[in-house]
Amino acid sequence: MQLRKIVTLLDETLTEGGRPVEPVARVAVVAAIIKNPWAGQGFVEDLGPGIDEIAPQLGALLAPRIMEALGEPLEAYGKAGIVGLHGEIEHASGLIHTLKFGDHFRNAASATTLLPAVEKRGPAGIAFDIPLKHFTDATIRSHHQSFEVRIADAPHPDELLIALAGAAQGRPQQRLAALSTEQ
Repeated sequence: MQLRKIVTLLDETLTEGGRPVEPVARVAVVAAIIKNPWAGQGFVEDLGPGIDEIAPQLGALLAPRIMEALGEPLEAYGKAGIVGLHGEIEHASGLIHTLKFGDHFRNAASATTLLPAVEKRGPAGIAFDIPLKHFTDATIRSHHQSFEVRIADAPHPDELLIALAGAAQGRPQQRLAALSTEQ
C-alpha cells in the first residue's frame, strides 16, 4: 500500500435549532489517501489479490485512529471509498466492502451492524457525504445522519480516498419517534 497522506477531521456541534447541544455532538472522520493499485492497468479481472493485501492494512490503520479522534464512545459509524478519475468504482468498493477492512472498525467499536457506505468517482476536492447509522441497531432513527467531507487535494486521478466516520451520538436535537411507532 502506497500511502500519501492521512486526514483527520473533528466536528463539534455546540448549538442546534437555537438551543445548546449537551453533551456536544462530535463527529470524526479519518481518511487515507493511497495510490490506486489498479489505476492505468485497463480492466483488471481479478481484484482479489490486491484486496487481500490492502484492505486489512487500511482497516488496521484507520480503525484505531477514528476511535482516538472521536475521543468518546462511538454510537454511529460509516465508511467511504472515493476513486480518482483513472480508476473504477469497483476499486474502492473492493477495499471497503470486505470483512478484512470493516471488521477492524466493528471490533474497535464493539459494533454489530454493517457499515453504511458511499462510493464515488471524481476529481480532487470532490465533496461526498458519508452516511452514518447506529453501530448495533441500524433501525434506530436518531442515528441516521450523514457527514459531508471534502479534501482539497484528494484523490489524485490515480488515487483512492478511503475514510471511516464515527459519531458519539445521534443527530443533535433529534425528535423523531421510534420506528416501532409506525409498524
